[in-house]
Amino acid sequence: MTGAEWHAANDAYLGLAMQWLELLLESHSSAEPLLLTEERRAKPRGADEPSPSSSWWANLRRPTPDSTAAPLPAVSEDVQLRIDEAAAKLRAAEQTDPPPAMIQLAQRMGLHPFERDLLLLCVAMELDTRIAGLCARAQGDASRPYPTFALAMAILPEPAWDAQSPLRPLRYYRLIEISQAGGQPLTMSALRADERIVNSVKGLEHLDDRVAAFVTPLADPGTATLPESQHTVAQQILDALAHDERSLKPVQLLGRDSESKQLVAHAVANARGLMLYRMPADMLPSQAADLETLMRLWQRETLLLPLALYLDAQDLDRGNENHAVPLKRFLARSGGLLFVDARETWPVPRGSHTFEVAKPTSLEQRALWLEVLGESELEEAQHLAGQFNLSAAAIARIVSEAQGGDPSVPLEKRLWQRASEETRLRIDALAQRIDAKATWDDIVLPPLEVALLKQIAVHVAGRSTVYDDWGFRERMNRGFGISALFAGESGTGKTMAAEVIANELGMSLHRIDLSATVSKWVGETEKNMQQLFNAADDANSVLFFDEADALFGKRSEVQQSQDRFANIEINFLLQRLETFRGVAILATNMKSALDSAFLRRLRFIVSFPFPGPTERRAIWEKVFPAKTPKAELDYGHLARLGLTGGSIHNAAMSAAFLAAQRKTIVTMPIVLEAARMELRKLEKPINEADFRTVVA
Repeated sequence: MTGAEWHAANDAYLGLAMQWLELLLESHSSAEPLLLTEERRAKPRGADEPSPSSSWWANLRRPTPDSTAAPLPAVSEDVQLRIDEAAAKLRAAEQTDPPPAMIQLAQRMGLHPFERDLLLLCVAMELDTRIAGLCARAQGDASRPYPTFALAMAILPEPAWDAQSPLRPLRYYRLIEISQAGGQPLTMSALRADERIVNSVKGLEHLDDRVAAFVTPLADPGTATLPESQHTVAQQILDALAHDERSLKPVQLLGRDSESKQLVAHAVANARGLMLYRMPADMLPSQAADLETLMRLWQRETLLLPLALYLDAQDLDRGNENHAVPLKRFLARSGGLLFVDARETWPVPRGSHTFEVAKPTSLEQRALWLEVLGESELEEAQHLAGQFNLSAAAIARIVSEAQGGDPSVPLEKRLWQRASEETRLRIDALAQRIDAKATWDDIVLPPLEVALLKQIAVHVAGRSTVYDDWGFRERMNRGFGISALFAGESGTGKTMAAEVIANELGMSLHRIDLSATVSKWVGETEKNMQQLFNAADDANSVLFFDEADALFGKRSEVQQSQDRFANIEINFLLQRLETFRGVAILATNMKSALDSAFLRRLRFIVSFPFPGPTERRAIWEKVFPAKTPKAELDYGHLARLGLTGGSIHNAAMSAAFLAAQRKTIVTMPIVLEAARMELRKLEKPINEADFRTVVA
């Protein structure tokens, strides 16, 4: 049956249903009140009278011994025959495949026949203008042009008292709305079908507006390929759900990468034929009544539509009761397939399925890059997989954007640029990015130190080969990061060396802003550092901790509470540095101030000595840009001045400004004048002979 054919059959079914209901209402219409008279309603029920039941309602039209109401005429055989014929046609129309929307709804909601017919009566109010008047006539009261429980029990077959129960589907799932004024009996209150249900019965399926305000469709992963490790997790989830069909438990997806968890959730939802919607956990209402309404409406939607919910609690503050308590309530009573994106397990009274979801392994990421680059570009794929730690969805997105880029730029370069931009977004918000311009030609250090710096670059570039191809990753569970300590006086080239390494590897350089990281509040510094390390784990970036002794100082003897919290902070940094997967460079001019435990966790320690005359001469020769107009300078003489590379740079800048002010080129006297100013600033002794010789 095509969609158009089904809608035609559904409309035909509803037309037959309207005819049947009209006949029922007309057959019970009378000038006299259908229910008990006012006198009888006012009289209390005696102890010998039966309590309300389906049989009581079935015999409601029969005159009671003390009733002042005149007996109502019985339904004629002709009318009853017409009712039976209409009922037979209606039941026959239910046999289509697939059945009419009303029948499907009743099956999904667990309605028994009386509840189904009662809901159909309420829906009829919206579909047939005659129903309101017939309801008023059947109740003998023009002020009641609406269905009630009492009316339904009087006219519909198989009346059931429990249809009024708040635990039955009609009321629990808000299929009907009850307008009960103060003091009015429930049985006499107006009933109305919910708008969403009316549309569903008409065959128009859409998400309830009250639910749509909280959820959005979870973005389709598109061309992203599910890696084997994540496919295994998805299959484990499907196996667990297969044994849990009657009452699905929440599926908690643990881990730091939301994109990988969403990809797994999509795979499971697609396998079960469900559409996946996302709801931020902090949007759950804090008021119990509002939360209960949202929860029941969502449960209703999962029965009406093939839906699953992805509840994003990744960054939810567990200490905030306005967020944590509603989430726990929602998990305790949720219905349908529910995924919870969390870093740690949330307690669920009725239990849950918990699975760890990680990013694709390095080898799987390499395979994803090879799909784009081709098998001939294995080295480039290794390089990308070694430098970037990305989800399958992120790789697919980068590939799509890079392929649509400038064709004059090689694809490999476009991929690298897009991957760098992708991973830099999070860390840019947490650290200060430095534009790395220095190269190996710019830095001046003794040969041993230069060799150590080049070894750092070699270790970073070769991570994929050593860890994955040569099997070291299988034997290690930590220590995958590259960490180094640069120790030396201020101005000896530590920052420039970090720039050189970042530039050599095509990585961004981020300096840690201590003002945004260190907090006086207990636990805040650790929280800030955790966010920073998490972002840097995945980014193609070098973390540069300038003045590292401020963060990685020695632990002290606990004499007061502040000492204990300070030690906890250092212990956290020790643990996190060991599990860090990226590149970290610590710089300090007070190596002795660092805790010795940090030194063990560092792969390289590079000392930056005070430059000797040879190094100082080389620095002076390189310090002025080629465009700077200058006279012949005596670099041998300038090398006698006891300045570090940073101070030499400052002196050269000052000389350039002095020359520009005097509208002349940079000369030796101007350079010496600037150097004298730098020595005075540093409060270093000045040997006047070093300045008189040249000037004379």
